Amino acid sequence: MKSLSFLSKLTMFAFAISILPVLFIGSFSYFTSSKEIQKNVNESKMELILQITSNVEHKLTTVNQTLNQVVNSSVLKKALNNPLNVTDFILYNDIRNEIRNMQSFDTKLEDVILLNQRQNWMIKNSGLYRLNEYQNYEQLTNLMNIPDKTSWVLNPSSLFYSEESINVTGCNYSISLIKKLPTTKLQKYGLAMANIPACSLQDFINSDVQPLDSIIVLDENGRILLHPDRSLIGQPAEAGGFTGFQRIAAAAEPSGQFKTEIDKEDYSITYMRSQLNGWIYLSVTSIESLTRESGKIGTYTVFVCTFMLLLSVLLAWLGSRRMYTPIERLLNQMGQRRPGLRARHTDEFQLIGEQVHSLFQSKSQLEKEVSQHIGQVRTFFLIQAFQGNLRKRELLEELEQYGYRKQVEEWKTMAVITLSIDFSEESSYEKKDLNLLLFAAHNMIEELVSADNRLTPVMMGHALATVIGSSDGNTESFHRTLYALTEKLQQEINNYLKLQVSIGLSLPFHSFDKMSIAYRESLEALKHRITLGKGIIIQYENINSGKHYLNLNYPTHTENDLMDAIKLADSDKAKELLHKLFKCIFALGLSPQEYQIPLTRLLNNTLIMMQESGITLNQIYHANGSLFEELTDLHIVAEIEDWFWTIVIQPVIVIFHSRQNAQYHNISEKLIDIVQHEYDQDLTLEECASRLHYNANYISSVFRKETQYYFSDYLTMYRFKMAKKWLEETDMPVKDIASRLRYNNSQNFIRSFRKQEGMTPGQYRDNFSSKPKAVPDDY
Repeated sequence: MKSLSFLSKLTMFAFAISILPVLFIGSFSYFTSSKEIQKNVNESKMELILQITSNVEHKLTTVNQTLNQVVNSSVLKKALNNPLNVTDFILYNDIRNEIRNMQSFDTKLEDVILLNQRQNWMIKNSGLYRLNEYQNYEQLTNLMNIPDKTSWVLNPSSLFYSEESINVTGCNYSISLIKKLPTTKLQKYGLAMANIPACSLQDFINSDVQPLDSIIVLDENGRILLHPDRSLIGQPAEAGGFTGFQRIAAAAEPSGQFKTEIDKEDYSITYMRSQLNGWIYLSVTSIESLTRESGKIGTYTVFVCTFMLLLSVLLAWLGSRRMYTPIERLLNQMGQRRPGLRARHTDEFQLIGEQVHSLFQSKSQLEKEVSQHIGQVRTFFLIQAFQGNLRKRELLEELEQYGYRKQVEEWKTMAVITLSIDFSEESSYEKKDLNLLLFAAHNMIEELVSADNRLTPVMMGHALATVIGSSDGNTESFHRTLYALTEKLQQEINNYLKLQVSIGLSLPFHSFDKMSIAYRESLEALKHRITLGKGIIIQYENINSGKHYLNLNYPTHTENDLMDAIKLADSDKAKELLHKLFKCIFALGLSPQEYQIPLTRLLNNTLIMMQESGITLNQIYHANGSLFEELTDLHIVAEIEDWFWTIVIQPVIVIFHSRQNAQYHNISEKLIDIVQHEYDQDLTLEECASRLHYNANYISSVFRKETQYYFSDYLTMYRFKMAKKWLEETDMPVKDIASRLRYNNSQNFIRSFRKQEGMTPGQYRDNFSSKPKAVPDDY
């Protein structure tokens, strides 16, 4: 099977994690909303039934109350004991008035019927009848057999309108409230019936019902009392296709909901059993109508989910492409293309893994080759270090690079030892074996001296050199350890190789950048084998009084004092300091060639001071030669000191002395000029002194002598002068004036101004603006 590329897998994964949440959320929202709609509809159906039940029972209760008034009236009680003949017109009329008063209420009553089985009469809207002569006499008298004294019974309307040609109600059934008479006696021989046409109640119910709802009312026996299809009134519930009556009758709860099938369609039934008369109120709603809103939500959900799916797929595709870009770029750098990967059935990461594995193999091979040459490179580096060809920073960096980081951090005292092999006639070796013998000595040094206490030995010409170090800062202790180490090394080489070796020791040093000096010291020590013999250990301090190679301590402080005395034209002090300087220089005990260095330095610094002070060389030296050449030709200390005084220093002092008075005035003028042009900058006396090439203390004393002000006071005074000018002539804000005069904030400037002038800058400006302007003479 062809393997998928990583891009395909990534895209498929992105599709999955983007599509699944959308599908889940869409399905969840649809089913949740459908469930909530079903719940809300069921609750609304129950509320509707409660409302209809309440309204219907209110009507029935009203009928019951008005009928009670009739049956309990004295007129009816009197009539029950009277045969009601034609002569009893007044009594009949009273009864009819009672009935009319009952029908006057808004109770939907069609007729109120009174019958007396004992006196054989019946009264209704159409008149007075002999009961045994009425067409439906038997059906009416059978109503006496109902078990309850008061009952609501569904009767055919034809029972009450047999003598009329038509049914005036237009309804086939009437709901009759039947009360047995007399109410106060145990033996019942009469009936009072209040007839309500079932159709009128159905219309009353329909006014409260939504178009999609269907309300059915059943009696306690399961017969249909009210139904939208009037033809079903009076028939059992099964005739209308409803088969759930037994479930309702068996239910312990007076209300509830369930689903059933009517005429092969699913319906939701909400029912309630009346506590008044045992009627069962049903709300029948088609499941299809209930789910119609859910269908709309489902449609909207499908549209939204489809849009979200398309958007998610697009974003997933774009995101996958973007995430794949670095991998594709990496593959392109490897010279691979996706078509080639498809042809080879290779996954991108498999290919990258192969390339990385190849790189690691190459790296391992390269490291192996480098490790074979690292020793040679390190040896070359140490040779460069001993020869002094590396700067300090480079030296320390490369020491750490070659694995000497611990030595760089911990060593406090070091020395260079140089080992040279002494050949003799008794030795079995020849000079041609020198390199082999040095290599053997090299290995023995590495074995006898711990790597933490040495650098790698290197062959320098005909000798072997290495650096020995210690974390002990005590020079004497290090010296003893170093001497014992070299004795042991010399003895071991003699025991194993049967050779005599000489070892030269440098002076201890404390910084790696002194390696080249120490190496030359060790070589210098080895040179004394000519007079001391073979197989010896020679310490450089024993042949050079413990001094480093070219150890020079130049008296810089004395030289600075000399330069100041020359500038002040103080001849006596300058001559004294010159003598002191020479005494310090020639107390170092250097060689004649080495003395040229401090003397040349003194002459060079003097010439630099002259140039900075504006004195040219032609003003003090008129010969055609060079001062440095003349200095080199001098060999006696007294001559050199006298030459410096008469040729260089004294002529300079004369020039400074001749310029001294004018110079004071010149310095003050220059300082004043600087203040007047740069008062709005951060001026300091030290900066001005540097620009004028004078000592700050010197120009401070000169300025105060000439102006009677300190430099800082004069600067402040001039700045206040400019501030008052701006306050008088411009509208510049005080804040800007303070900023231009280099105050950190305007409050400091205001306080200083008030201290100086006795008022704030704003008050000063107001006072000046209130004064009358001077009028020109020619006005």
